[in-house]
Amino acid sequence: MLAKFRNLVINPGSTSTKIGVFDNETCIFEKTIRHQSDELNQFPSIIEQHMYRKHIILNQLDYEGINISKLSAVCARGGLLQPIEGGTYEVNEQMLTDLRIGYNGEHASNLGGIIANEIALNLNIPAYIVDPVVVDELAEIARYSGFSEIPRKSIFHALNQKAVARKVANDMNKQYEDLNFIVTHMGGGITVGAHQRGKVVDVNNGLHGEGPFSPERAGTVPAGDLIALCFSGQYYREEVMKKIVGQGGMMGYLHTSDAIEVERRIASGDEKAKEIYEAMAYQVAKEIGSMSAVLSGDVDRIVLTGGLAHGKSFTESIIRRINWIADTVVYPGEDELQALNAGVIRILRGEEIAKTYPN
Repeated sequence: MLAKFRNLVINPGSTSTKIGVFDNETCIFEKTIRHQSDELNQFPSIIEQHMYRKHIILNQLDYEGINISKLSAVCARGGLLQPIEGGTYEVNEQMLTDLRIGYNGEHASNLGGIIANEIALNLNIPAYIVDPVVVDELAEIARYSGFSEIPRKSIFHALNQKAVARKVANDMNKQYEDLNFIVTHMGGGITVGAHQRGKVVDVNNGLHGEGPFSPERAGTVPAGDLIALCFSGQYYREEVMKKIVGQGGMMGYLHTSDAIEVERRIASGDEKAKEIYEAMAYQVAKEIGSMSAVLSGDVDRIVLTGGLAHGKSFTESIIRRINWIADTVVYPGEDELQALNAGVIRILRGEEIAKTYPN
């Protein structure tokens, strides 16, 4: 009989905090706590929100009648830490320091490990993070960009990509570490990873301009033209960055990042919307083709996941172009709370050993 573990998982976002309580793999409570702008604006920086958010989490759990003294562990989404290999990490002092200073940038996810640690300390239980966006398992050859001063970076949807890859392997009655996958996360940003025997050996940087364009991001753009734009005197640095991240991709072409809205436009006969949507699918397929070369054509499955995977016409457009490579499976959406809990459960059951930060 399996031991029973109860875990609290925390996923801080820019304007919300998602929390969940799990008994083993079963979610017994889930809540998205929305934060009003005027509440957050009182804090000079994101990291100074941690006490405010922690108290809201604890008050919510108390309101729901959840006895936190029964918790086995607390787990949070990892932040912009030093590059590390994938896995589950126990929170330690070095991690807390790097989260507080924003080692790789300021983001709400940096709050996760700090809040988890403070709650766990009071309960004398461990705190963890799982597969943060800075997971870096790139093959050395994949780090070369062609510009000697700028190596390629691994910044991608590691939590969902790794979690979905494990689900697919389980459905195949095999181990993730024994298979080769191409996993494509398609949301506000799009990342395509080559998973080789449990390691993401190549992946596009989905944040700062690599790979396919997405609902909100420009992806790879012609470098010379971008340089000319930067020095044209028309834009400040921050304005150019917004054109790449936030106002790029589908937003730049169609002035919306809502795929449902774009599909409505297509259904009503909007030819431009149809062409842009098809172009995005085309670029995703092209990136998948690139990753098949990384794996030398030895691909057990291609996996499409994330919010855009709900769009049947969008996924079909991709599959038509890549179905010659390998069988494609679609796992729409993402469940980050479940993925965080799964990472902790593997540790508590002794199936894996918690890693020490940094590697």
